[in-house]
Amino acid sequence: MTVPERSWVEISLSAIAENYRAVANLVGPDVVIAPVVKADAYRHGAIEAGRVLEAEGAQWFAVSNTSEGLALREGGIQARILVMADFPEASALGFTPVVHSLEAIGRVARGAPYHLKLDTGMGRLGTRASRHEIVAAVAAHPPEGLMTHFATSADYIGSQTAEQIAAFEETLAALRKAGIEPRYVHCSSTIPIAYGRREAWHNMVRPGMAIYGYVSPARGDAPPRQLRVRPALTWRAAILDTKDVPKGARIGYGGGFITPRAMRIGILSTGYADGLPHHWRAPGRVIAAGQWAPILGAVSMDLTTVDLTAAAHSKPGDFVTIIGRDGDLIQDAQQLARDAGTISYSLLCGIHPRVRRVYVP
Repeated sequence: MTVPERSWVEISLSAIAENYRAVANLVGPDVVIAPVVKADAYRHGAIEAGRVLEAEGAQWFAVSNTSEGLALREGGIQARILVMADFPEASALGFTPVVHSLEAIGRVARGAPYHLKLDTGMGRLGTRASRHEIVAAVAAHPPEGLMTHFATSADYIGSQTAEQIAAFEETLAALRKAGIEPRYVHCSSTIPIAYGRREAWHNMVRPGMAIYGYVSPARGDAPPRQLRVRPALTWRAAILDTKDVPKGARIGYGGGFITPRAMRIGILSTGYADGLPHHWRAPGRVIAAGQWAPILGAVSMDLTTVDLTAAAHSKPGDFVTIIGRDGDLIQDAQQLARDAGTISYSLLCGIHPRVRRVYVP
């Protein structure tokens, strides 16, 4: 592999494939898997990830809008595409739209498949109509799928997820009583899959972060986690310069960090324009030559300063690891996000396209 010059991510296609297989093995052959590849597959590359997942047997992909669906088609993806948020033109483009209101059903061409989303308590997209209104509205053009989305699926302290499941089941039962049987019924993203909330799986699931190697920790008295996956993305950056600074030196904009002792520092060729959180501070750190290298001062637009004292032999042209493994040390997106006061979803989706993607087996 030719090492890029400044900041790059290495994406393991085999990890993505293994993660898909882990989901498939857990949910079993009777449950359809629709990997979520919106936001360019959480910045892992929707086309590249999609090709791997389709080769593994994925027959559906979930995206946010029609532009994402078109990109998959242009990349050669043949699987069905569920457009979850941007309804207009989805059917005309050959995609399956998610309809969020009863009024919108009339805008789907007669005979064209659609999935109806229920707002069972998330308070975002989805109809809040009564089950009787829903049965009447879909009678002439039944939905191919019925779905909802959970607001607090990692929370095993409160009752919101159980309440959402109950509300969903009431509408599903009403449809079935009226002789309307959606072919696909789906509620579950990564968390309900990983923690075995089987009553919410039905016959389709929509894993997102699990495909890329992450499962958020549950809160409360959660059952044991049943899904094991590994991160597919490693993020590295080159060291542009190194220098020795004395005790009392000010580092970064605003002079926000003052060295407590003489230090060997390194200036990295990455910053918040690349996707590093601007407010990343101590205890934030990267890995340099198998040693922790703490962040010093404010993250700049294109540059970040770190303490290389523990890896003093590092030199310009060497690299540090922002996310991934170096030697015996590992830092994943969840740990970095905690240190930066954000979430792993935002961190991964925030990696800028100018950060070169390198695909590895």
